[in-house]
Amino acid sequence: MKVLVYDQKGSLFELEAPAEKTLMQAIRDAGLNITAQCGGCASCATCHVYVDEAWCTRLKPVGETEDAMLDVAEARQENSRLSCQVELSKELDGLIVTLAPGAEF
Repeated sequence: MKVLVYDQKGSLFELEAPAEKTLMQAIRDAGLNITAQCGGCASCATCHVYVDEAWCTRLKPVGETEDAMLDVAEARQENSRLSCQVELSKELDGLIVTLAPGAEF
């Protein structure tokens, strides 16, 4: 599957990601500028991304823990998600996200 990621500077990267990974793992493994400090436990907001509006309704709803972490994220928006909570699947082939400003290392 393919994921399109815009970094904090607006550069576009096309990632080939296996479906069993989370979005955070795919972004981190590609070497993009994301901290992902907690490693996917939803206990920080350093993997914060903005999901393209066309894709927001295709994702599972934000859970309580994720919502709480997003409340402390820098520059939260309506389309904010923790990339560690987005499970990649063939239904998300072509997903478009932008790395949020507080996620860089």
